[in-house]
Amino acid sequence: NADREFEERVKDLSDPDTLRAYKEKYDGYRPSLLPRLCGTFLVSMGNLVYGYTPSYLKFRAVEVIARVPYHSWVSVEYTLLTLFYTNARRAMLLSKTAQFARIAQDNETMHVIVISELAEGEGRAGFIRYTLIPMLFAFVYFWLSYVLYLLTPRYSYELNYLFESHAHEQYSLFLAREGEALKQKKVTS
Repeated sequence: NADREFEERVKDLSDPDTLRAYKEKYDGYRPSLLPRLCGTFLVSMGNLVYGYTPSYLKFRAVEVIARVPYHSWVSVEYTLLTLFYTNARRAMLLSKTAQFARIAQDNETMHVIVISELAEGEGRAGFIRYTLIPMLFAFVYFWLSYVLYLLTPRYSYELNYLFESHAHEQYSLFLAREGEALKQKKVTS
């Protein structure tokens, strides 16, 4: 039933007028202060390390980090399920969120695979900058997401929204500059 509702929503949002009306409801949305502070910190540090100009190697680091909140949410869900296992209604709700998070995490993993394939031959990816630092970012992002989720899931979702919004902006800039060249690249993974 939920899958059918989701598919119907996706179909409805394919219509430009329906999509515009749906988006208007959220225009001007502003996340809470704590997620904004955390998001500004993460994005600023990422821009400091990887620069403001989008690139395949920057995207590879971003996609490695982008998987993290979903893993964090699943971890929080298991922690909360351990605490509230006798509350069947809450347990089922937590399980649904965990299921979504696992699917989203798998989706982000596929992004890492595709971007890694596209990044091949785009320059030397040093271990410290493109492996160690993303791991450290991921560690910090995991625990920020975890703690924010414990405070209120909305905070963690908003932090993810800010991170993904920044990634979307970066991809849009990149496509405007490199879109035609990207169409010529092959992904054989």
